Amino acid sequence: MFWADELAAAATGPQVVNDSKTPSGTVHVGSLRGPVVVDTIARALRGAGVPVELRYGVDDLDPMDAQALLTPDAIERSMGVPLAHVPDPAGDCHDSYARHFAGVFIDTFDGLGIRPDTYYWMSEVYASGAMDPFIRRALDGAAVIRDIYRRVAKVNHPDEWHPLFVICESCGRIGTTIVTGWDGEHVRYECRADLVTWASGCGHSGETSPFGGRAKLPYNVDWAAKWELFGVTIEPAGKDLSTAGGSRDRSDAISREVFGNEPPLNVPYEFLNIGGKKMSTSKGLGASAAQVADVVPPEQLRLLFLRPKPNTAIEFDPHGTDAIPRLFDESDRLAAATDGREVRGELPADHERLFRYSLVEPDADVAAEAAAFRPAFSHLALLEQIPGVDVLERVTAEHGAPLSERESGIVEERRAAARAWLASFAPDSARIAVREELPDEAAALTDPQRGYLRALAEATAESTPDSGEAWQALIFTIAKSSGLPAGDAFRAVYLAFLGRPNGPRAGWLVASLEASFVRQRLVEASAVAAPS
Repeated sequence: MFWADELAAAATGPQVVNDSKTPSGTVHVGSLRGPVVVDTIARALRGAGVPVELRYGVDDLDPMDAQALLTPDAIERSMGVPLAHVPDPAGDCHDSYARHFAGVFIDTFDGLGIRPDTYYWMSEVYASGAMDPFIRRALDGAAVIRDIYRRVAKVNHPDEWHPLFVICESCGRIGTTIVTGWDGEHVRYECRADLVTWASGCGHSGETSPFGGRAKLPYNVDWAAKWELFGVTIEPAGKDLSTAGGSRDRSDAISREVFGNEPPLNVPYEFLNIGGKKMSTSKGLGASAAQVADVVPPEQLRLLFLRPKPNTAIEFDPHGTDAIPRLFDESDRLAAATDGREVRGELPADHERLFRYSLVEPDADVAAEAAAFRPAFSHLALLEQIPGVDVLERVTAEHGAPLSERESGIVEERRAAARAWLASFAPDSARIAVREELPDEAAALTDPQRGYLRALAEATAESTPDSGEAWQALIFTIAKSSGLPAGDAFRAVYLAFLGRPNGPRAGWLVASLEASFVRQRLVEASAVAAPS
């Protein structure tokens, strides 16, 4: 059973699924894993007939603690200030730094079919007074919370420490304040210059009411309070939060021992890594979610996050690799298998459910989507680079039938993705310039390679392969029958058409060209004189 279906089958009663993000910078594509996971859980619950509310929040009262996207003057002015109070670095297109970066991230949701029932901004939740009862309970239970930190996380706070951060009435910072006393209505606090390494407080001290948005709870206490406030029953968390003694364990204990509630079900999920390294929003590391969403269509982007189970790390490096074309290939295999067509290689378990959950619309006609014609991404990327080719006409001819409205949409979506991939992510080997004349470099072909090209031309004299996959298979078959290593066979094809020893997948390269031109070039290259 697919993991989300298994979770839904075990659910009892109405469910509230929640996720949130601190918008400390450009949100990288890896941050989409959480929203895709919670959306899939909500879909599975609805499919099982379980009432569910999907919520998504922005933790915009958290302090600015990242310098990556700030100018030098803004660093001094804004570090430690609530993200909701930091000016938009792009100008006046949004009300704040938080609204800017969270907005760009959330704008990707609808295209991915992620449509929370409720969005909330924690700066507004605190300002409304909704968190005031939890602030009071946390301050009254400060000793218990200090003990939880010591016991669960081995974090020792001094006895004067209280679980609250006040917005300094003098400098407006929240990340540099410490609450040292509580009399039941007011807190004593200090804005310390050396409390943290990434911001400097102004030295002000005083007393204030902690209610109505003047302060916020520490992350672990805030998290547990939100669970009760919103009635959350399921909230997945990233690996970094789910480690033993980590944030999730602390919040679970606070939920039980301070607020008296059983914490929601956790579904831990792993990171999306580039080159084995976790992406970072605050450090600006990794491709942005918006940038990748402009290149990878939503169906394939959902598949990227759903193909492995949530607790499995994803290695994805779109820059200068074939990661994106391979993602399309896997998507096409799932569609074909769901349609009942034979596919090569091993399929993921529950591949039909995986295909269903990768679709953007939860109520999509799965059978129709699986049967729809989907031209290979690599083939389209090649066609887009060949002058004079009417790509839509060529693709329609290769399909052998008029395209439906949905199929035309798929083709146009993939063409746009191919152009964007070539412009932003594709390796040099994927960019081609087919030579109009036989390249001079073809003189470097060896006798076995020339014989191989001659055999390939003869094999296509009467019947030309009708697809990139068929050409690829034929290239391998002729190489094997000729006794030529596959690497030498591919280099021969590239030298004959591109004048270089490497390039995109050879089968799709020749499939993108006119059959008569391909045969003529193979014959010419097979007859070229070897260097003396």
